[in-house]
Amino acid sequence: MPVIRARLLSLWRSMSGIAMTEFALCLPFVVMLGTLGIEYTRYIVVKKRVSDIAAQIADNASRMGNASVLTNKPVSEAEINDLFIGATMEAGDQMDLPHKSRIILSSLEINGDNGQWIHWQRCFGSKSYASHYGVEGDGETGTAFEGMGRAGSKIMAVKGSAVMFVEMSYSYTPVIGLLPVSMQDIVEVSAYNVRDSRDLSQIYPVTGITKSAC
Repeated sequence: MPVIRARLLSLWRSMSGIAMTEFALCLPFVVMLGTLGIEYTRYIVVKKRVSDIAAQIADNASRMGNASVLTNKPVSEAEINDLFIGATMEAGDQMDLPHKSRIILSSLEINGDNGQWIHWQRCFGSKSYASHYGVEGDGETGTAFEGMGRAGSKIMAVKGSAVMFVEMSYSYTPVIGLLPVSMQDIVEVSAYNVRDSRDLSQIYPVTGITKSAC
């Protein structure tokens, strides 16, 4: 017994393995923090990418239309589809916009009562998401509809022109699965004024082209 007691006492007083023990205790926390850092960095990169794509679509939508010296530029369903195809190609296969996103393009205009009006809306992507800022036909008459965007910073069209308003929702897939569920649905918006004189009467159909209806 004295021998065993002496050995236990010696082990208790030993300092030779303290560094290894501390390392073993701290390692899981260090690994978790490093992993979270990688996950959040990737999330920020993807969020910025979604924001850039939304801005690109709104910018391109503000420029579309067949140039004409005699009439305002008409816009066709084919041109709108090309916007979405171009965004998909720019994003690349890894982002998989057709299946992981929902893009809503709205034309915000002035109605006959000088109120704000969502004249038309086109959508792309199979992700389940409903617009937070209005649907096609909102504000068709009257002045109750105040425009699109967050409360306190509504975007409004001016008479004779339109605003191309893009709302994009994207499902972020975590690499490790440590992000809160609320952060895995990225939503970005962007808006550009139409840059040229545009025919606002309608979106012209094209034979053989399917409308990107919402």
